[in-house]
Amino acid sequence: MQNQQLEHRHHQPSEKRFSLCLLVHDLESPQNVGSLFRLADALGLEKIYLSGSSPKPPNKKITRTSRSTEKYVEFEYIASALDVITRLRADDYLIIALEIAENSINLHDLDIQADAKICLMLGTENFGISAELMKQANIVVHIPMQGNNSSMNVSHACAIASYVLTQKLTR
Repeated sequence: MQNQQLEHRHHQPSEKRFSLCLLVHDLESPQNVGSLFRLADALGLEKIYLSGSSPKPPNKKITRTSRSTEKYVEFEYIASALDVITRLRADDYLIIALEIAENSINLHDLDIQADAKICLMLGTENFGISAELMKQANIVVHIPMQGNNSSMNVSHACAIASYVLTQKLTR
């Protein structure tokens, strides 16, 4: 039996969507935003909320990095992240901040119901999530770091967290 790589034409997209959205506040890099669109498409995330100074489509750098997935992933720009949180809370979303913090818990130790609706909140590349927005989170989670650096690229961290959360939602 040969294990041969499949071509893109063999892929059959799924209609499955998880009740997991991203709140992306004040990201500076359109490439990071593009990576989040590509991630959201790949994992079947529900929606991306862009807020603050985060770049938004149409944007050539977002399109290039996302491989045009911003055409398929639902997104909305709302200037105020607090307004997004208020709206999501009214719809019974659990607001989870992805940040290394004094009282954050290991992402793998997070216990959530399989039918939970989740908003994963991300902050700036250099400074993370603001104190004001951290106060709005129901839970703060972190990815345990083993190396010398205390953090990783925001889109990489989001990929890990989103994958773990989708697995918890499928239990």
